[in-house]
Amino acid sequence: MNIFIQYLIIAIVILIILAVALKLTRKDFAIKENKLIEFLGGKDNIINAECNMSRFKVILKDVSIVNKDAIQKLGAKGIVEIDNQLKIVVDKNSKQLKKYIDEIV
Repeated sequence: MNIFIQYLIIAIVILIILAVALKLTRKDFAIKENKLIEFLGGKDNIINAECNMSRFKVILKDVSIVNKDAIQKLGAKGIVEIDNQLKIVVDKNSKQLKKYIDEIV
């Protein structure tokens, strides 16, 4: 019975650590995405956003106010500009990013 209690305590501690790590990751994601929106010229500059696997496409009112260097420093693997849209190669979070921007814009 004593060994069962020890395993239970270890499992609870591991769950608490995982919950804290997950919460910090989500908070970090929101901070990064707020910065991305700022670097894209603000939410008023964003017309539409789409995602496809690791690519995030955003249609903008004015591409000239975008801070591409800052977007790359946030972790973008590449940026392609075509007319009034940017195609940004990101990691696996492109769907999360689109959902986040859709909620804000």
